[in-house]
Parts: sequence; C-alpha cells; structure tokens
Amino acid sequence: MLRVGENGAGKTEIMYSANMSYSQIQKYLGFLLSQGFISKIEVGNPVVTYHVTEKGRDLLQNIDVIMEMLGFRMAMEPKVEQSEGFNRG
Repeated sequence: MLRVGENGAGKTEIMYSANMSYSQIQKYLGFLLSQGFISKIEVGNPVVTYHVTEKGRDLLQNIDVIMEMLGFRMAMEPKVEQSEGFNRG
C-alpha cells in the first residue's frame, strides 16, 4: 500500500493494487494515517489522494532492509538458489 502512494494515489488505485476490499482499505488507510506514514490531500471534491510521508519512506526503507536480510527480492518472492539438480540413483 505504501509503495502505491509514493507518488500519490487515490483510494481505488490503492485498493486494486493491494488486492484488498474496500473495508480492508478503509481500515489500513486509517491506521497508516493515524501513525503518520501517509497523508491525505484533498485535490477536489470529493477527490482525495494519499501520499507517503517521510516517516512512511523510512518505514519502506526498513522493510526493504529486513526483506533483503530474509532473502526476499523486491517482488516479495523468496530468493531461490540455482541448484544443479539431483540424480535419482
């Protein structure tokens, strides 16, 4: 969710990108707003966009470091070492 909002995004865009329901998005946007990880900017009535704050960017960087330490790529896929296969004896 935070990555989608790095350049600003509306609720619908975030919902589809995160593959979440409307009620889930409401819950998580509320949490992220209350913790200062995102900000809500009204660009019209009723158009609202959500943007990642500096605190949110710091969180994303920390998540990236942890994911790398755990051996995950940016696409959230486990890093799999190439093996030479195995022989069936």
